[in-house]
Order: sequence, then C-alpha cells, then structure tokens
Amino acid sequence: MPIDLISIGQSGARAARASIEVTAQNIANASNPDYVRRSLRLEEFVGSAVIDFSTSDALSGVRIGGIVRPDNQLLQSRARDSLADVQRADNDIAALRDAELGLEQSGLFRGLVQFEAALTLLESDPTDPALRTGAVETARQLSVTFQSAQTGINNARDLAQDAVGVGTNEANAAATELARINRELVNVRPGSASQANLFDARDAALRDISEQFSLTVEFDEIGAATVRLVTTPAPAGTVGPVLVDGPSSNTLTSTIAADGTASFTLDGLTFAPVSGAQAGRVSALNDLRDRAATLDAIALSTITRANAAQASGAALDGTPGQPLFAGTNASDIEMVLTDGDQLALAPLGSPAGSRDTTNLSALVAAIGADDGPIAETDRLLLSLSSRISGLETTREGLSIIAGSAAAELLTETGVDLDEEAAALIRLQQAFEANSRVIQVANDIFDTILGLN
Repeated sequence: MPIDLISIGQSGARAARASIEVTAQNIANASNPDYVRRSLRLEEFVGSAVIDFSTSDALSGVRIGGIVRPDNQLLQSRARDSLADVQRADNDIAALRDAELGLEQSGLFRGLVQFEAALTLLESDPTDPALRTGAVETARQLSVTFQSAQTGINNARDLAQDAVGVGTNEANAAATELARINRELVNVRPGSASQANLFDARDAALRDISEQFSLTVEFDEIGAATVRLVTTPAPAGTVGPVLVDGPSSNTLTSTIAADGTASFTLDGLTFAPVSGAQAGRVSALNDLRDRAATLDAIALSTITRANAAQASGAALDGTPGQPLFAGTNASDIEMVLTDGDQLALAPLGSPAGSRDTTNLSALVAAIGADDGPIAETDRLLLSLSSRISGLETTREGLSIIAGSAAAELLTETGVDLDEEAAALIRLQQAFEANSRVIQVANDIFDTILGLN
C-alpha cells in the first residue's frame, strides 16, 4: 500500500511539474503571434496483474499522454482568407494613393487653368509684349508639368512593380519553409513539443503565403500541408496550381509586361491572383496603365488643339503661325515656340500688328471645352479620388471581418495570462499535494517497518 501511494504521488508530481512547464511556456510566449497555446494531456494509469489466471487491475496514478495544441483549421482558413482580402485592398489603395499624390504635386490641373488664364488675358491687349511672353512661359511650364505628372504615375507604378517582386520572393521563401516543415513532420513524434513547434511554424508559413496570395490547403494524417493558389483564370476543374506538395515546392515567378502590368506563373499556369497583396498590386498596375494612357491622351489633346490654333492663325508680324508644342504624349511634350510674337492670335491672313483675337478666342474655347484638357484632367483626378474612396470603404468592411476572424482564432489559440496564472497556482498546489502524498506514504512505510 505505501509503495502504491508513493508511485501514485510520484506520477502526480511528475504530471504537475510537466504541466507547470507547459504553462510557463504559454506565459513566456503570450505576445508571440506565431505561438498557439499548449496544454498537457493526462491519462489515468491502470496497473494490471495476473494471479492464478485471474486479472486484477489497480489504479496506479497518472501518466503524460502528450501535448495538446488547438488546431481548428476552419478558423485558421477564415483568418487567412480575410487577411488576404484586406491585403488586396491595402496594396491597391497604397499604389493609387502614390499616383494621386504624384498628380496633385505636379499641379497639372492648375497649370492648364493658368495656361487658359494667360491666353484669356491676352484678349485684352493682343499686342502687349509682356502678356505674350507670359503666355509663352506659361505654355513652357505646362509642358514641364505634364512630364512631372507622368513621372508621378511612373513612380507609383515602379513602387508597385518592385513590391510585386518582393512579394513573390516572400511567397517562395514561405513555400520553401513549408516544404521543409512537411519533411520534418514525417519523423516527429505525435504529441511532442517538437510536433507542436512544427505546427506553429506551419501555420505561420501558411499565413505568410496568404498575405501575398489567396490559397486552399489540404492536410494529410500527420498534418503536412498541400497548398494550391486560388487564381483567375481558374484552371480546368476546381483546383488551382500547386505551390507546395508535401516535401517539395514549386517556384512562383512574376512577370512585368511592356505596358507595366503584372502576371504570375506557377506549375505551368500563367494567372492573376484573386486576393492577397499581389492581387491588389495587379489591380493597381492595371489601373495605373489606364490612367497613364488617359494622361497621354490629355497631353496629345493639348498639343493638337494648340498647334491647330497656331496653324490657323497669324503671328504678330502677319506670318502663318508655327507649332506651339512638339511631342505626342505626356512624357515627350515640349515647348518649341520661343518668342511671344510668334503666337498666332489673329486669323490667318491678318496684317502685321492685328488686334483681331478671333483665333485666340477659338483656342481659349478649345482648351476650356467640355472635352478639352482642363475638363479631362478634372475627370481624371476625380475618378482617381473616387476609386480610392471606394476602396477605402471596402477595406473598412473587410477589416471588420478580418478583425472578427482574428479575434475568434485568438480565443481558440491565444494565451490568456489570467487563465494561465490561475492554472499555475492550481498546478503548484497539485504538485505540493502529491509531494505530501509521497511524504505520508513514507511515514506509513516507516511506521510499518517500526512495528516489525
């Protein structure tokens, strides 16, 4: 009897001490986002003996069954999917904000308005040298402003393209790490601390991939993950290209096209991601391509309207007007008229020194028309601002969903310091109680020996 008590007390003390160690590990990792709370699985230990072909069972204490780690893959999947959606919106907004900032800082709309104002002022005195020089200088500044606006869009595009490359490298690194974890899971003992650590690393790698691309995951009997990306266009069937398959991973590549847009290739399939940061960058690059084309069209409209007015008018000396601008887009627009006297304000065929501003009025009307460069620039800026505002509204909703999913997952897997502190006290008391059982058993054993 005393020996049984000692055995039971020892097993209880051993289990309490191991549980204390696990609880202390939980407390130490409370702020680690990649750590999932652990607990110790304890099992009743029953000893059996056979005497004269009769079996007798006796309770012999408790034994450690292994480490238990919450592994709710449904919650994990929800958290990953919602994170990917937020990342898409964030990166789309970031690139478009950079473009919006570049356009606003260029002062293109203000430059076009000032150009129109300088021409309008000339109508009051078309032969004034100072007004003519001012109009030419305003036109020169406008050409520089167009180039600056295009540079702003190009800079935003370059940043997004660089981020595409970085994101691709991060996804490949996480995939390589996940394949390594899958290999190690084959040889690890179930219920061990090593297995729990590998599961933590596995889930962290999956989260890192989902920040860049939306994915689907399948787990085998040992917890190794097979990862497929959710893509468009979708491949034949319902599954996407394989990124990680057990112990191996495929290499993901990104490609920047001549028009500045991005695409990806994996497992022989060229695709655009559906969600994740990379999907946001792809969407932004498509948008920036279109806005750069719109800016080029505005620049060409300005060049065409100004040069057409010059061609249909007469300079101050009565000679036919010469082109005001050269170039075909916002990047190469250039002021080529060097003298204010060369501005063709009067109709073609007018005598030298004419104060007729009919041709000038036509140019002012063309610049300020509903389909003119001022109105088109206003629509460009307004549509970009509206696009960003819509994305921000969408992101707010997605952030609420992501926050709810993350909170639900944290409730399942996170460490509550209050609960762990209470458990620590309870386990300490259990350890002391089992130590007391051992002491009582020793006292009983000594007493029995003394009777003999």
